[in-house]
Amino acid sequence: MAELQANKVKKLHFQSGLYLARCVPCVECAAAEAGSASGCAMARVWQHPFINVFRHFKVDEWKRSTKEGDVATVMDKTLKCTVYRVRGSVSASNYIQLPKTSTQSLRLTGRYLYLLFRPLSNKHFVIHLDLATEDSQVIRVSLSNLFKEFKSTATWLQFPFICETGTSRKDLAGVAPPAARWTCLQLDLQDILLVYLNRRYSHLKSVRLCASLLVQSLYTSDLCFNPAVTVAEARQAKLPVTPIPREMAFPVPKGERWHDHYLHIRFPSGSPAAPSELVQRNCSPPEAVFLRHVPQLLPRPVAFSMSRQDSVSPVVQMLGPTASCQAPSGLLPEDGLSCEYSEVSIVSGPRGDRQEPLASSKATDKHAAGSGLQGSVRKLAVVPAAPEDVAKHKSFLPDPILRLKRVIGFGGHSTKWALWTKDGAAIVYPCHAVIVVLCIDTREQCFFLGHTDKVSALALDGSNSLLASAQARPPSMLRLWDFQTRSCLSLFRSPVHTVCSLSFSDSGTLLCCIGKDHHGKTMVVAWGTDQVGRGGEAVILAKANTDVDIQAFEIAFFNETRMASCGRGSVRLWRLRGGGLRSCPVDLGEYHALEFTDLAFGKTQDSRTLYICSRSGHILEIDHQRMAVRHVRRLLSTQTPSGPLLQKQASSSGPGIAISSLSVSQAECAVGSEDGYLRLWPLDFSSELLEAEHEGPISSVQLSPDGLRVLSTTSSGHLGFLDIPSREYSMLVRSHTALVLALATECNRGQLATVSRDHTVRVWDLATLQQLYDLTSPEEAPCAVAFHPTQPVFFCGFSSGAIHSFSLEAPKVLVEHRCHRGAITGLVTSPDGSLLFSACSQGTLAQYHCAATCCRVLRVVANVVCRDVRPSPNTLAISGDSRLLAFTGPFKYTVTIMDAASLDDLLRIDVSTLDLASSRLDTAVAVCFGPAPPSHLLVSTSSNKVVVLDATSGCVVRELSGVHPVACSSLALSRDSRFLLTAADRAIKVWDYLMQSDPSCQVYIGHSEPVQAVAFTPDQQHLLSVGDAIFLWDILVSPERSPPGSVRGSPVPPLTCEAGPNARQLEDVVSRTSELPRWQVPVPSQAPPKLSICAGPSEGGDGTFSASDEEGPSEESHSSEGLCEASGPPMLVQKEACGAGDRACRVAGGPWGLDMLPHPHGQPSKQGTWNPRRARTLPAARPDSYKHVTARCKASPQEAKNVSSPTAGGEWLRLKAVVGYTGNGRANVIWRPDTGFFAYTCGCLVVVEDLHSGSQQHWLGHSGEISTLALSHSAQVLASASGCGGAASCCQIRIWDVPGGSCQQLLSHHCTAVQALAFSLDDRLLVTLGDYGDRTLALWSMATYELLSSTHLPEPVHGMAFNPWDAGELACVGQGALTLWLLQQRGANVSLQLHREPIPEVVGAGELTSLCYGAMSLLYCGSNAGQVYVWDTSVGRCFLAWEADDGEIGVLLCSGSRLVSGSNTRRLRLWAVGAVPELRHKGSGARSSSVFMERELTLDGAIVSAVFHDSMDMGVVGTTAGTLWYVSWAEGTSTRLISGHRSKVNEVVFSPSESHCATCGDDGSVRVWSLSSMELVIQFQVLNQSCLCLAWSPPSCGQPEQQHMAAGYSDGTLRVFNVSRISMEFKMHPHLAALTAVTFSADGQTILSGDKDGLVAVSRPHTGMTFCVLSDHRGAPISAIQSTTKEYGDFGVKGTDLWLAASGDQRVSIWASNWLQDCCELVDWLSFPAPTLMEASDCSPPSLAAFCPWDRTLLVCAGLGQDPEVVFYSLCQKQVIKKIPLPFFAMSLSLSPRACFMAIGFAEHVLRLVDCVSGASQDFAGHDDGVQLCRFAPSASLLFTAAHSEIFVWEVTDC
Repeated sequence: MAELQANKVKKLHFQSGLYLARCVPCVECAAAEAGSASGCAMARVWQHPFINVFRHFKVDEWKRSTKEGDVATVMDKTLKCTVYRVRGSVSASNYIQLPKTSTQSLRLTGRYLYLLFRPLSNKHFVIHLDLATEDSQVIRVSLSNLFKEFKSTATWLQFPFICETGTSRKDLAGVAPPAARWTCLQLDLQDILLVYLNRRYSHLKSVRLCASLLVQSLYTSDLCFNPAVTVAEARQAKLPVTPIPREMAFPVPKGERWHDHYLHIRFPSGSPAAPSELVQRNCSPPEAVFLRHVPQLLPRPVAFSMSRQDSVSPVVQMLGPTASCQAPSGLLPEDGLSCEYSEVSIVSGPRGDRQEPLASSKATDKHAAGSGLQGSVRKLAVVPAAPEDVAKHKSFLPDPILRLKRVIGFGGHSTKWALWTKDGAAIVYPCHAVIVVLCIDTREQCFFLGHTDKVSALALDGSNSLLASAQARPPSMLRLWDFQTRSCLSLFRSPVHTVCSLSFSDSGTLLCCIGKDHHGKTMVVAWGTDQVGRGGEAVILAKANTDVDIQAFEIAFFNETRMASCGRGSVRLWRLRGGGLRSCPVDLGEYHALEFTDLAFGKTQDSRTLYICSRSGHILEIDHQRMAVRHVRRLLSTQTPSGPLLQKQASSSGPGIAISSLSVSQAECAVGSEDGYLRLWPLDFSSELLEAEHEGPISSVQLSPDGLRVLSTTSSGHLGFLDIPSREYSMLVRSHTALVLALATECNRGQLATVSRDHTVRVWDLATLQQLYDLTSPEEAPCAVAFHPTQPVFFCGFSSGAIHSFSLEAPKVLVEHRCHRGAITGLVTSPDGSLLFSACSQGTLAQYHCAATCCRVLRVVANVVCRDVRPSPNTLAISGDSRLLAFTGPFKYTVTIMDAASLDDLLRIDVSTLDLASSRLDTAVAVCFGPAPPSHLLVSTSSNKVVVLDATSGCVVRELSGVHPVACSSLALSRDSRFLLTAADRAIKVWDYLMQSDPSCQVYIGHSEPVQAVAFTPDQQHLLSVGDAIFLWDILVSPERSPPGSVRGSPVPPLTCEAGPNARQLEDVVSRTSELPRWQVPVPSQAPPKLSICAGPSEGGDGTFSASDEEGPSEESHSSEGLCEASGPPMLVQKEACGAGDRACRVAGGPWGLDMLPHPHGQPSKQGTWNPRRARTLPAARPDSYKHVTARCKASPQEAKNVSSPTAGGEWLRLKAVVGYTGNGRANVIWRPDTGFFAYTCGCLVVVEDLHSGSQQHWLGHSGEISTLALSHSAQVLASASGCGGAASCCQIRIWDVPGGSCQQLLSHHCTAVQALAFSLDDRLLVTLGDYGDRTLALWSMATYELLSSTHLPEPVHGMAFNPWDAGELACVGQGALTLWLLQQRGANVSLQLHREPIPEVVGAGELTSLCYGAMSLLYCGSNAGQVYVWDTSVGRCFLAWEADDGEIGVLLCSGSRLVSGSNTRRLRLWAVGAVPELRHKGSGARSSSVFMERELTLDGAIVSAVFHDSMDMGVVGTTAGTLWYVSWAEGTSTRLISGHRSKVNEVVFSPSESHCATCGDDGSVRVWSLSSMELVIQFQVLNQSCLCLAWSPPSCGQPEQQHMAAGYSDGTLRVFNVSRISMEFKMHPHLAALTAVTFSADGQTILSGDKDGLVAVSRPHTGMTFCVLSDHRGAPISAIQSTTKEYGDFGVKGTDLWLAASGDQRVSIWASNWLQDCCELVDWLSFPAPTLMEASDCSPPSLAAFCPWDRTLLVCAGLGQDPEVVFYSLCQKQVIKKIPLPFFAMSLSLSPRACFMAIGFAEHVLRLVDCVSGASQDFAGHDDGVQLCRFAPSASLLFTAAHSEIFVWEVTDC
């Protein structure tokens, strides 16, 4: 309560602009209070809002502070007040210190320290701050211009204060300039400790200000003040900053600026960025661009937290007005008139989540250990960014994004250190620079991270409280860890130059360290560690130098002052006494020359025995009290006659077994020897109990605390234990014993292969990281490795130049190739598994065919690969489509791109010329292809850059400079191009690759040697790095999801898959889940479901395949314009209100025109009674909501009137099926699980489909596109609404009888579009809501279909819903408020009363966009900002809110305890809201943590419609992509129900067997459908292009099983797809303009294609060659090409092929050809006059021509004349023989292959079927746009028609 009251007082003070003086307790009282939690809280209260330290401690009296030397008070002319001057030649002798003595403490808890001072000109100064941490440790922070560089220890941070004078960076240190100005130095004490030492700040203990400087005062506060803004200025301008209090403010002359007189330095900066950049603070206005003398703080990397070669600590300079920046009008940056430029943070949370702000961060060493050593590097713009650019400068989250999960490795410096924990459940061992704790049972690992070099020794105390570790590289650093929390308690430097052994006392209060000093002499140091856990430091108790050799050292467990050591010729007993270490040798007698290797004290309390082992096999038992040898035994090795078994004897003669280690329990002694045997003996060594043979010499053994297990390590990198009762040996760790050079991953079996300098090739299981195979090659070292992508085979390259192929099923060498003479430097397989490439140090490149089990050499090319390149996984790179090969060569300055199949040079790029300003030549280091499309090649260079090149043109796409301090040796790009990995030296960086400008990165260290390779795992959930060991890192966010930095509501382009051989992937690869935790919402208990990518149709899926080509983003990319319709301009033309009551209504009672009436619940409200009169509206601006219907702009808006339908029963056509779903609609899907009724809209049709059989009913009647549907609660009545246009001047609302499928009534009232429909609970009323242009709410009677009430709304309403618990309540949401309408009926009259609930303040300028009712009186509302608000409608109060999405929530559904939300970010989420009803009693104090997300799915477009079962387990969801999905939350899957093209359909073709058909469209897709079910089975996708024409190969092409399609695209390319193999075989470019027509020749051996410029190209589909181009139609686009057969000599010309070409200038040419003989002759040429009715050429009807199927000598033409007619032309008679008049000009034409029927499509939305014999015809309506396509199936039983994106399948009944 005290804190709460204090916060209230603070708020009042800030509002009034006053800072009141407080009565504060004395230091002693504050210190006493701080001992408790309440005391800490009170300390913060009395110190708020700030403390004037000089005034509080009465510095002028010098009673509670002290001064030394030349300290005096002087009057400063600038500040016009008294200040303190501290001067003197020696800073340490002239100072002001607070408090008076070091035993006292200031106890100032403020986060920020403000020092108002001015350095004296040409002098040095020093500032010392003593900061206390939460664990009671004192850290000294010093700042001085004496310091030349940043230095750090565990208890001291030294920051150089630099005064910039225009010199170079290295000369910045020095005295203050003559013009030094008064400075406000703002130090963030919390961040300083957190960032540089990972400590948590508690309070400021003391301050010392040393000469030479002037100081006005010192302040502490938890508030971040802006010194350049006063309280009055902030209040007057309403600035969003915290102004400086009056007593802290510097005086500014009237009319002048603060920055012209003073400096503001804030350190560290609050904004992260790159370490090598400058952090600019408090920039002056733009005109102040002159150089100033600016103080700066320049820290460097902390040695123990980051590697020196890759500095990730902030290199920060604090600048004044040396550069200009312009703040936005009326808005200032958070820190004042400043622009943030760079800084670094290395803070991470326990789960890797970023703690914002840093003030509230709780990161400790435990968290750092859990997340890995990591540095976050980000950049911000120099000038304030525009709102649309904000997302580009956001860092990608979480931070850190990686977490170390597992390591494969053991040892590094030594393999002798492995320790049991006290309970025997885990072991502790070093893996190079990482200390690993491995749980025996679960095999889980956790890590102690912090060492920057290999760990040379470990020790654990008896209680498992403290762990000590030493670092190998001199000078040796020691760390003391809290073993339970894995946090580093102390870091200190040892006087021992190189530590080789550590020993802890059993109580943990004494640590002994053994090693060599810098003279090479043995040194023993004893440390007292009893104060370490309580905030103190380790203290040296004693140290001693000795000339004897020490191999082992141990502190006695029974007496911590006694120790023992052994070594070469020496066994000594030590004692710590009187501050000294003294030792005494044991008389060894005849054994004095032995080399002793290990020792152990007997474990019984009364035991006096010390056991010593030697390399000669001797085991000595020594009485350490009498210092005498008691027994000597020796293990001998003898060869028995029966075999090579070793006999062990306790004898004194014969060759001994070299013993390396021993361990003793209360009953047994375990001995490890160099012959690889672990032996267990009783303590009397009477007989051997057990032995276990190892794969290498044993380094150490250790019995577990219970004596039941023996831990053993070997010099070959093995770690395991022997279970004594079961006599079973368990291998825990296998590892390489030398540097790991390369890695490769395999996706089918989840395996990892590595090669190492230890001459081994090892294969690991990626799931368990257990070793599967170990292949050793003593004579030749392996250099490179690669897996075959599909077969159980991997390839390995060796230093001898050999390439071996190994089988994974039966480990053996399949084949060996020796076509190289030098060491293998690169090895890579093509993704399709057909080719293998290898490169060697002699510059040779080899190509192998590896599709079969035994690969064979195809080509060997010499002197193409650079000879200077080192072996690396990035030496060779192959593109994802297996077509391009890249490498460095033939010189190191050149990158070559080859055709992977032919090895032809395609491109050579000279990287040395990319940076012309550089003084040295740049060379290529590593190459890597990015995922296609687009086709990018990443090249790392010697100048520490990564250059992204266009693989087609060689142009530089982008460039990342200063990626690492040294050249990047390895790089990898994630499959979705989101994350870029780079590795150099010992650091790994993860880059946000999608951020085009100034990409963010995070730095990770942990390797003690240079990283050799990095790679993503096949599932993209982890990454691997190899060097000294193998590290497996968790990626804490799925790479294949939308980036958090993207603009809200604008999903990123989905992942696309390359089209190549064997590329078979689901079309819905974009439907991925997000694993990023959401704000305030717990992550689901299990990972959200994903749509898998597989090589075949998944079980239970929709059986759809998809393949994609390499082009860039297109409509399929789901751009913000494509998904968020609200972002674009309105497409509807506003018209005046229609209807009989079209008059203005009287306005009263406020903006909504209502009078004030009492609320039913007793609360004041705005209500009124409504008149059914309409108000004339003006054109309205589209609201910021995608909920409003966006009608597609029709290509043919004019619709034919008075179309006569054929008589019932006499139709020639019957509509069989409709392909497509209207994604432009809203809530246009109906599903009733109880009855099975399923309906949706497609254009102007209501489609009712049987989900079991797939049969459809089609309800026709609407003249425009249907926008929304509603089903009555009885499921007997369906209401549908369409927009105005065409034949309808107002919107149509049709009422359908569901059982009969007939239209009962047509209603018309709204003018532009109907937004929503809703039936009342008793189905007696229907409410219709107009869109933002109409803004009308209408109430209809379902009994009489009369309009009962109509209300004009002053603001757009986005959604409405009836209250299921109150039949008379209707809720609406919109811009201004939540509106509750109360329906009141008096007799036959129905009136509406209104109650408005204000939107919560947190919504701000946002809007409520969706709503649904939950439990009784609970109303859920979604907003366009992604929040969900919960109202208690009974009391009219919003009591709960949570952030449910990143974009606008357009769909909300609730049933029981579950809520479904859908948004324009493509995400569909399931929430558990069962606890919400209980939260309403808590009011505004309710917390959203009670709501959690159960499931999440990402679909292919913004969610516009959804309907779910009452259990919410399953439902149907519609998206803007025109797809209907079946969603099963129980299974976590989404299955495509309905899918169609997103844009205009350009062609329909049929397979020869008529089992399938194919369509193509402007969306760049070619889709193959099953004709029997009309289900999508294959999709070929080319992004960024439109597919304009399509042809299916005829049955005469030779192999019917090899079916092909030819597709022409808008870029002039022609692609040939193999339908059987689902791959693209050829991509040709025969045209420069867009292809408009394509066909196969009659024999299928030739492709004819026409383009927009009138050229006709002839190509071979089997070779991809274009061998003939005809230009006779040049100047007009080719509109039709058709080919058929003829008899040789017909029409007087040779050849068996007859084909025609029609162009847009009303010309048709007929040709006869024999392409095998290169013969092509013109048969006829037809020219027709242009239509006279068309004024513009782009509005002219297309020129249509086709051969007559029933008479091949006839040519049928349409659109070729002045009148709308069909012309029959005889090729034999050379004249027109028949004409059939048409009502309109034809847009499309198709002739039936079996009967004399002709289908014609018109722009007037009409399809006509004509009997060519009788001339009779029938017209058919139903399309919503011009019928641009008609195609009969080969059997003539089906007719396909298309209007824009909708496809109708008609059944021909009379032909």
